[in-house]
Amino acid sequence: MRLRLDVSYDGTDFSGWAVQPTRRTVAGVLLEALTRLTGPDAELGLTVAGRTDAGVHASGQVCHIELADDLWETLQPSLLRRLAALMPPDARVKAITPVPGTFDARFSATFRRYEYRVADTGYGPEPLRRHDTLGWVRPLDLDRLNAAAEGLVGLHDFAAFCKRKEHATTVRAITRLDWRRAPDGVALATVQADAFCQAMVRSLVGAMLTVGDGRRDPAWPAKLLTMRERSSEVTVAPAHGLTLVEVGYPAESEYAQRADATRRLRVP
Repeated sequence: MRLRLDVSYDGTDFSGWAVQPTRRTVAGVLLEALTRLTGPDAELGLTVAGRTDAGVHASGQVCHIELADDLWETLQPSLLRRLAALMPPDARVKAITPVPGTFDARFSATFRRYEYRVADTGYGPEPLRRHDTLGWVRPLDLDRLNAAAEGLVGLHDFAAFCKRKEHATTVRAITRLDWRRAPDGVALATVQADAFCQAMVRSLVGAMLTVGDGRRDPAWPAKLLTMRERSSEVTVAPAHGLTLVEVGYPAESEYAQRADATRRLRVP
């Protein structure tokens, strides 16, 4: 049985998603809790939609696991409640849903959507939001931010904004990138794409912030798209302002087709 898990976490005290032998990670605590329920011999095959970096949060992360049919039948009535008792308070499994075997949390996804929160007030972020909001000492102009964002939307090579990995493409399709004021007054960036390379969202935000506070021209971030290597002029915005808020998927009948298409693009 393949199961979709919807997960949220406060990334403050995690060294990212992926399991690391000597560090506390989201996948590490999730697998520890699952193993206590399923036994050490269960091959869970944990697969995530997108690995978040250290300090990055999620309210809409998605992963999948595999459970033997008889084990799922035994655990189904109480699995969500028992996971809640075993997981730490800064990570939660919010839903567990049986899905077809063609569902792949990573490769079936059609988009990932992130939000980045920036408080440009004179006094900094509200204390209760300090873990997910960046404080910015200069006032931000949303018209300038959105002008910069407009030039980055579409299919481009984002090598200037990515930490390149060998044999991996830095071409991505951004379908949404905009700034608005949230109800609490912070500047809120929404970034959506088919996928992101490492540090891409935070690099985009870092570049746009220098436009929003008047230090750079609105056309500058888009000009960097001509580069084929990471730009030393781009400062990566701190991790704690970033949250993965949603992962999108097609209809069930299209899971396999989407996964095949994504693998052809992403896997060398």
